[in-house]
Amino acid sequence: MEERGSVDVRELNARIERESGFVDLLTMEMGRVIVGQKHLVESLLVGLLADGHVLLEGVPGLAKTLAISTLSRSIDAKFARIQFTPDLLPADLVGTMIYSQKQEAFEVKRGPIFANFVLADEINRAPAKVQSALLEAMQERQVTIGEQTYPLPKPFLVLATQNPIEQEGTYPLPEAQVDRFMLKVCLDYPDKGEEQRIIRENITGEFPQAKAVVKPEDIMKAREVVREVYLDEKIEHYIVDIVFATRRPEDYGMSTFKPLIGYGGSPRASISLAMAAKAYAFIKRRGYVVPEDVRAVSMDVLRHRVGLTYEAEAENVTAEQIVTEILNRVEVP
Repeated sequence: MEERGSVDVRELNARIERESGFVDLLTMEMGRVIVGQKHLVESLLVGLLADGHVLLEGVPGLAKTLAISTLSRSIDAKFARIQFTPDLLPADLVGTMIYSQKQEAFEVKRGPIFANFVLADEINRAPAKVQSALLEAMQERQVTIGEQTYPLPKPFLVLATQNPIEQEGTYPLPEAQVDRFMLKVCLDYPDKGEEQRIIRENITGEFPQAKAVVKPEDIMKAREVVREVYLDEKIEHYIVDIVFATRRPEDYGMSTFKPLIGYGGSPRASISLAMAAKAYAFIKRRGYVVPEDVRAVSMDVLRHRVGLTYEAEAENVTAEQIVTEILNRVEVP
């Protein structure tokens, strides 16, 4: 195994410069269709390259569904949209066994989960049994129908959306499932200039359509290169400190947060932070991770992994405020 100190960063940089050329193509193609939302596009690319699922939260009409369908069109991959509703059954998601009179036997009818990109629209509207079926697909990258287990296609990415304002008929996602999402991205309204452009495009009816500029094989190849991005030991310590500060804030001079945090990030948070930082460095055409990469992805990786107590809710303290304070307090290498 290659020693950490023997990594040739210059050679790695040159290789990533070559391999990451398609990132600009993807960004440009998505930018043609989606007005503004630069952070959303960047986060989708980080999730895609780091092999992590993405949860998008925002009020209706912020192009959440459009962004995900545009990404799948740009990658020439199989796309499936599942509209989550309270009456959805696990079989509607993964598929079921159907009796064939011709074969005189049961055969498998595969569900929409068998796609490269699965858009779980309004994911918090489906009951727990559907969430548990999705959980196996997200974690194990496989689905069990009857007694058989079927692997899902590669790349496989769940991109879920949820509406934070309308709570009637919704089910809060279980913590175990929320933890399976590498990133939770919260979307904001466009600015005035962007909104004007959105109005103009909708009135004229001239909607640009994304073209396939990348193949799924390119993504799988890029994921291997992302894993090779150099992560120094000091950066590893920095990541561990950030995650530990969500569990033991008093060790980092934040005793006031101790009664506000119900639970902190799991080891999966540390892994996700490291992988997302590597993917972010790759997008920025760099062969090594710097502290700014970690800081850039920390909010999206941690905001859904910090559990708040009733005391925090009573004081109107949000997970975002806690993560921001942690990033300000933890020493940067």
